[in-house]
Amino acid sequence: MKLKFHFKSVAIRWFVEVFLIVFVVVTVLGVALTLFLRSIYIERVQTLAEEYAFEFRTLESANSDSFTDTAIQLTDTFQYKDKMEVQILDREGNVDISTTGFEPTNEKPQEFNAALSSKGGIAVFRGKSKSGESIISQTQIIRNDYGTVLGGYRWVVSLEATYKRYWFMVAFITVVSIVVLGICAISGVFFIRSILRPVREITGAANKIARGDFKTRIENERNDEIAELCESINDMAVELQNAEEIKNDFISSVSHELRTPLTAIRGWGETAKMSVGSDDELVSRGLEVVLSEADRLSGLVEELLDFSRMQSGRLTVNTQPIDVSTLLKSTYDMYTELAAKQGIEISYTPPMRNSIVMGDPDRLKQVFVNVIDNAVKYSEKGGLVLIVQTREEGCVQIVVKDTGVGIPASDIDHVKERFYKANKTVKGTGIGLAVADEIIKQHDGLLFIESTEGVGTTVTIVLPLYEPEADINAEEKEQEVNG
Repeated sequence: MKLKFHFKSVAIRWFVEVFLIVFVVVTVLGVALTLFLRSIYIERVQTLAEEYAFEFRTLESANSDSFTDTAIQLTDTFQYKDKMEVQILDREGNVDISTTGFEPTNEKPQEFNAALSSKGGIAVFRGKSKSGESIISQTQIIRNDYGTVLGGYRWVVSLEATYKRYWFMVAFITVVSIVVLGICAISGVFFIRSILRPVREITGAANKIARGDFKTRIENERNDEIAELCESINDMAVELQNAEEIKNDFISSVSHELRTPLTAIRGWGETAKMSVGSDDELVSRGLEVVLSEADRLSGLVEELLDFSRMQSGRLTVNTQPIDVSTLLKSTYDMYTELAAKQGIEISYTPPMRNSIVMGDPDRLKQVFVNVIDNAVKYSEKGGLVLIVQTREEGCVQIVVKDTGVGIPASDIDHVKERFYKANKTVKGTGIGLAVADEIIKQHDGLLFIESTEGVGTTVTIVLPLYEPEADINAEEKEQEVNG
């Protein structure tokens, strides 16, 4: 198992933010537990020793005459001689009698002076004895009713066995702590590895996609957030691949659309040039074609410019009260001759009365031209294009219906997207409907497209009617506010 550690990598962050915290917590808890156990063990030893030596408290009721006899009797009958030692002290702190039965050493206990000076006459010592053994001892000073020191007694317990148990527990806690840290480290390494491996795969795939390899896909059998990320990147790659194909198709279409009029202009320009002075009719016809194709080329360039303005948010409309019927009728008249030449019947049904909207006449005509042109372009010989204008409550509705090839159901939701062409066999850039939809939105209107493949397409445009009375009331209110 190999992990490559890099500065600011996930592995380093995990080590700093997780493992070190766990290490500190486990260490602190281990030290606290060992100190607690130490105090518990020693406190337990001290408590038991006090209980075992409790009967020696009867010396507190003895006087100077009976003190020695009582002490001898207590040491002879002491039943815990195998667990601890009790010593009888004289007034100077020297050991007179011991429950061990050995000859006293007449060594004054380390805590004797502290017991003399303490308020309760008791002092505890914990440390090494003269022989180097770890012990805990307690000295109790005995005084008579007048406060005169009669002597005292002292119990002594060895801590060697207690410390052995304590150090065993310390070792056990240490081993447990190491095991916990080891498990944490191993599980962390596997966890980090399980994250880093797909992350590296994702990074590699993202780099390939960034370099233009949109066919790259990430295989992942997981079922977590990383799997969701992989699916999102795969979906992104699909979208980018589709966008790349659409862009290439757009470039190809635009190139073809530009080349066709340019070829016609060049060809007829050369023909007209060679025919000057010899065939005036041919020259006139050639100039008409040149002017017509130049207008077509200009319209294509203007469409591209409008699309660029739309993409950058600079597509603007200059609104004024206009009659939609007039614009729609003039657009219809533009296509009557073309439709007749292609064997397509086109009709326009005007409304009963004028429909005034607040709009930009050039932009709205651009929309009407695009919609009607598509209807004629995608209709076959013998087809029908119907243009119907009606007034609804507060709005005007323009419906352009054809009996053309229609749009597949899979494409209907995308036809208003930039560069998208549902039918690639028909010339066009694929941006006309995107621009038209944006223009209608800027007029606070709606553009709907309904289509059935092989049956035809219906485009519906809805625009709000212009209400001059509302504008007059708004102006009056504004004048009242301004005073």
